[in-house]
Amino acid sequence: MLSINQLDSLAKAKVVEMILNKNTEEALQILSKFYKVDTPQIVVGTIKGKRKTVYAVYVQRESRIYCINSDIFYNPFIVLHEFYHHIRTKGGIHRGSEKHANMYAKSFIISYNKIIEQIIEQNQINNNINTN
Repeated sequence: MLSINQLDSLAKAKVVEMILNKNTEEALQILSKFYKVDTPQIVVGTIKGKRKTVYAVYVQRESRIYCINSDIFYNPFIVLHEFYHHIRTKGGIHRGSEKHANMYAKSFIISYNKIIEQIIEQNQINNNINTN
């Protein structure tokens, strides 16, 4: 299994922020460079047999992530979940379980939330200092 702790919290938070800010392709390029794999293509579209059952799917033979709509294209959890399948297949390892893909994506979301909490706390401290 890939270690989900290979990237530090700040790097994970930046990736989530990029996806939320509609820079999904750039976020995938950065992650791909970090893991030393080709960047998967990500598109809005569906594949036969999956149209009503999933929000997104990674197709190994195409090295492509299909998202059912643009909302999913900018959903960090789903994009990172599918990216996990990409790095597992490109690393010559079994594509990985859904549980591991979820843990991978969740680690990014947790890092993002922690960084946001730290920023809010620091802003509150700064506001208190400035008002006293």
